[in-house]
Amino acid sequence: MLDQFKEILNGQGNRARAQRSSALVVIGFGTKSILRLTSNLILTRLLFPEAFGLMALVFVFLTALNLFSDVGLNVSIVQNKRGEDPAFLNTIWSLQIIRGFILFLGSCALAYPAALIYEEPLLIQLLPAAGLAVIISGFATTKVALADRYLQLGMVTAIDIATQVTALIITVVLAWITQSVWSLVIGTVLGALLKMIAQHLLLKGPSNRWLIERAAVWDVLHFGKFIFLSSIAGFLVVQSDRAILGAYVSFSELGIFAVGIIFAGLPMELARTIGGKVIFPLFSKFPTKENAENRKKVLKARRLTLFAFAGLSALLSLISVPMIHMLYDVRYHDAGAILALMGFTGGAFFAQSNYEGAFLAAGDSWQQFRLTSIEAVLQVSIALLLISRFGTLGAVFSFGTTMLVAYPFRAHIAWKYNAWDPKTDLAALSIAWAGAILALYLWWEDISAFVLANLS
Repeated sequence: MLDQFKEILNGQGNRARAQRSSALVVIGFGTKSILRLTSNLILTRLLFPEAFGLMALVFVFLTALNLFSDVGLNVSIVQNKRGEDPAFLNTIWSLQIIRGFILFLGSCALAYPAALIYEEPLLIQLLPAAGLAVIISGFATTKVALADRYLQLGMVTAIDIATQVTALIITVVLAWITQSVWSLVIGTVLGALLKMIAQHLLLKGPSNRWLIERAAVWDVLHFGKFIFLSSIAGFLVVQSDRAILGAYVSFSELGIFAVGIIFAGLPMELARTIGGKVIFPLFSKFPTKENAENRKKVLKARRLTLFAFAGLSALLSLISVPMIHMLYDVRYHDAGAILALMGFTGGAFFAQSNYEGAFLAAGDSWQQFRLTSIEAVLQVSIALLLISRFGTLGAVFSFGTTMLVAYPFRAHIAWKYNAWDPKTDLAALSIAWAGAILALYLWWEDISAFVLANLS
């Protein structure tokens, strides 16, 4: 066992790198989640729920801008054969910068319409200010993507944690002084700036300079055209529930929903992170269509990931109500019921997650676009139907319902790439749902009160 541990720590083989990278992602994500929770606990005592509702809406718009202009720049570095070529890397860096400024202009253009739609004049100022973080992120070094390509994530993780700690301290101090939503905006912008500078200075790899190479641009756009379209659809899948919910409930209720999502989204976000930083590179190195041994290697890593995070989702459902009551004051107690019920959504998500690497690693971004488009149409339709009738309760179940309805489409594409693993999918769903069902039994009084309030 000691020899195995040494191999994981020091080995340079694909298995050792994958295991080490998975551990680093979990450690980094866990640490950042604890910091985010700490920040949330402190800030909920300094700010009102409306502030979190407003900021949740701001992030919906910023996420939309990011995804509506995504052409898979970092994915191209991992997937493309020229991923180490300085000309290719510098072209991607230059495209990132251009994209950042375009996104900032987009945040300015959206500010006034958003203020009218949600009847909140403050959005006219908040959106452009928060959009400065997008400009800063455009200058991020391509060294980060190179670290992902070679599963070398130690320094990347350390920088993420250090900059988040610093941003947390700045945000809390500003919230204590101003007691305003502006503390969240300023903390976000300064955190992005510190992270960008630290990555340039501390990560190993070639420094970036301005360069636009036509061949590299063509490679990126050829691969990324469907990534771009998929990202637009992906926004509708992941963020439309909050955008729609904001039009039907108060900012206070939206803020409470955001608190519940912070916890419920942890295992799902971690599964996405592991999928992008570990499972996707493994699909790239071991294409599942080539032979049974490759399939066995990649799907074993996927299976371990899904079981671990489905178990975490079940645990969060089980402790949901007492944990929220212990950590938050009475204004946020409905977040406990939201967290318990989100276990059903988590199970549906895990059952279909981390298949994208199979076709993206093969350069087949068309399949990603086709699949995400189907999910986007389903999600918007289901979210509108459920939220307009059941408010926050509808938002809790809209995403999970979409994942269940769309599962056959995702399974079919995974099957074409010899990656479909139905037994693992069913097991992951069962683990998460078992926790949610038991939570219904344990905390029925609180959950039923939340459900009845939304049904009335």
